[in-house]
Amino acid sequence: MDTNTLINAALTVLLFVILVTPHEFAHAWVAKQLGDDTPVLQGRVTLNPIAHIDWLGTVILPAAASLLGGGIFGWGRPVLTNPNKLRGGTRGLVQVALAGPAMNVILAIPFAAAAAYFAGSQPVAAQFCLRATYLTIFLAIFNMMPVPPLDGSKLLLAANVPMVVMNELARVGLLFLILAMVFTPLGTWMYSFSVESSWFLVKMFARL
Repeated sequence: MDTNTLINAALTVLLFVILVTPHEFAHAWVAKQLGDDTPVLQGRVTLNPIAHIDWLGTVILPAAASLLGGGIFGWGRPVLTNPNKLRGGTRGLVQVALAGPAMNVILAIPFAAAAAYFAGSQPVAAQFCLRATYLTIFLAIFNMMPVPPLDGSKLLLAANVPMVVMNELARVGLLFLILAMVFTPLGTWMYSFSVESSWFLVKMFARL
């Protein structure tokens, strides 16, 4: 295994940590604003990466996927909330669920602007920022998949999907999602959409 491959895997993990931290913070902050103190009690209303890293989803899987030349996917440690404490009930649960992916989309903007800014003078920095742009868009899409512990599963709870279905999804759903990303066009579409969206943003800033 060559040095470039190892460096690429390390950068992938670094980017996941950078992007997962504000994603999970957004969940915790919105839950707090809606009256649920659970994330506060668990120390999740913070931008300290250690509070939000899931070693499997944030480190091991991204590194392994990068080393094996596979797709990119991962997640942070889920922010636990108490729906009974959230103002707005189902609406509050949906707001908390959407906060993380929304933060990822927001993060794409400064990274795209930085990629455009560095393109002519610092190609290494530009490439890093471009990669961060499409990765954060990819994470927004990935986390909206309706599979526990991903954010999309909270939308199923808000839609009152029977718990027997939720429990089954929690047991095997993530495995099936990963297999679908590897063996069906789903993963390719998610990656292509993320890359095309990132290039659109970078080109938009380059014209300013």
